[in-house]
Amino acid sequence: MNKTIAIIRGDGIGPEIMDEALNVLAAVADKYGHVFTCVDAPMGGNAIDKFGEPLPKDSLETCLTADSVLLSAVGGPKWDGMPKDKRPERGLLNLRSGMGLFSNIRPARIFPELKDASPLKPSIVERGIDFVVVRELIGGAYFGEHTTTKRGGEDYAQDIMGYSEHEISRIAHVAFQTAQKRRKKVCSVDKANVLDSSKLWRRVVTEVAKQYPDVELSHMYVDNCAMQIVKDPSQFDVIVTENLFGDILSDEASEITGSIGMIPSSSLGEGTRGLYEPIHGSAPDIAGKNAANPIGMILSAAMMLRFSFGMSEEADAVENAVNTALRDGLRTGDMMSDGCTQLGCREMGRAICERI
Repeated sequence: MNKTIAIIRGDGIGPEIMDEALNVLAAVADKYGHVFTCVDAPMGGNAIDKFGEPLPKDSLETCLTADSVLLSAVGGPKWDGMPKDKRPERGLLNLRSGMGLFSNIRPARIFPELKDASPLKPSIVERGIDFVVVRELIGGAYFGEHTTTKRGGEDYAQDIMGYSEHEISRIAHVAFQTAQKRRKKVCSVDKANVLDSSKLWRRVVTEVAKQYPDVELSHMYVDNCAMQIVKDPSQFDVIVTENLFGDILSDEASEITGSIGMIPSSSLGEGTRGLYEPIHGSAPDIAGKNAANPIGMILSAAMMLRFSFGMSEEADAVENAVNTALRDGLRTGDMMSDGCTQLGCREMGRAICERI
């Protein structure tokens, strides 16, 4: 196959981990006879520095015409003082909206080799951690109306969390269809005891569930869910929730797996073109030190192969190479433990390529 990939190298450690993902894709292309054409699409702080915009129009067009998009991480303290419409994170929000990417899928699965790195008690980890957070991505408070006014002589700010029936319905379908390929359980997370948007969320998800009689549906308030993720994560299969809640819960879920540097994610819309990225930030404190963990970025590339390109065998090869490297005792600094060999970002990438 010939596929064009829009590459967003990002900020901080972004370019370093992206290099390793591209090396892995090159190894896949060489082994399986594919051609991957990579086109740079500047976004984030680097784009602000060069073009004055977090997402230049040309970059968005590159992403819209590519077969898929691979993103590392954007942002950093350097741009914290920018106006909110010029911050690096605004580029990411505009990209999701511009590409119509309404569903974000983040797996939370612990590698057996990293069970000692989890902050949870061994007795909890041994029950198993293997679930998926399906997060609505272009609605809710992040995309609602934001206003700052004066009230009673002081500043007053509000952010509107709004959802329509069709926005809830389409993400619910994603969750139920994901569950059908797993253990057939969906937990819908909301705050229906307080929020009207959550009351609508619960009603619509319940209606959609009738179309999936083979899937068990449960409901949980977001505060309880946050507690249950650390108390007994084995109870979850697929969690579906709105944008803000999903942002928080998926980050929590990633940390219990041992290292946030291990977790990939996919953002999809109606078609096969997607946005694939690790869930961690740009980590500017270790940028340029060859200390970053590239595995989340590499596994994001594997998700792209599987979900956007239909290359299941190739995706398996990448994931198996990562598993083999971990079984061989190879670690980056964030997941280092006794008896293992610590590698830098480049060396870990090279080790994974050698195992493909």
